[in-house]
Formats: sequence, C-alpha cells, structure tokens
Amino acid sequence: MSSQQDICAKFKTEFSPCSESDKLGIAIETIGKLPINGLRHVAENGTCGWYIWCGEEWSDAPDFFKPIHVKRINEYLPQVESYLALPPGHRFLVTEGYEDVWQDLSLIGI
Repeated sequence: MSSQQDICAKFKTEFSPCSESDKLGIAIETIGKLPINGLRHVAENGTCGWYIWCGEEWSDAPDFFKPIHVKRINEYLPQVESYLALPPGHRFLVTEGYEDVWQDLSLIGI
C-alpha cells in the first residue's frame, strides 16, 4: 500500500495530513460495497473534512455519515488511509484495480 506522501506525490498535490484525533464522516452501513469514495471539505470544529462512503449511492440523510476519529479508519476501511493527506478540495474513488483522484474546488467554495 502506498503511503500518504506517495499518494500526494503521485497526484501532484500538497501534503495535508489529518490529526489522528480529528474526526471524519464515514457511511458505516455502506462498507463492503464498491467503489470506495471520499471527498474532503475544509476542516472545521474538530473534523478533518473527510467524508467517506462505499457504493454508487449517496444519501442526504442526516445520519448517513457517522463520526469516527481518524486513527480508527483502519478498523473500517484500511485501504483509504493512504488518501487522507490529500488536501481539502480533493476527491478519490478506488475499486479493484482502479483508482482516481481529482480536484473539486466546489468542495472548498471556489
């Protein structure tokens, strides 16, 4: 598995790691589906800005994402840890044999 520095270098982005004590949002009920998706907003109020879900479906339900500390991501989706240093305004999508990382400035209000 690539390190966070490797992923940032590969996709030519700034290295912007999360604190292990920060929280991220994860759609726990979707774990096991593919692809795995993530997007990062600007960090605020003790969060790192990441929202992660699996599968094709997104929900606007207020309980879709559950907060967990960044240090616990390996308990749920260890394969996404290497993407968590991508800076705010980035997304990723990973599935078997495929990965994509791109910038989405709408996530940071641009």
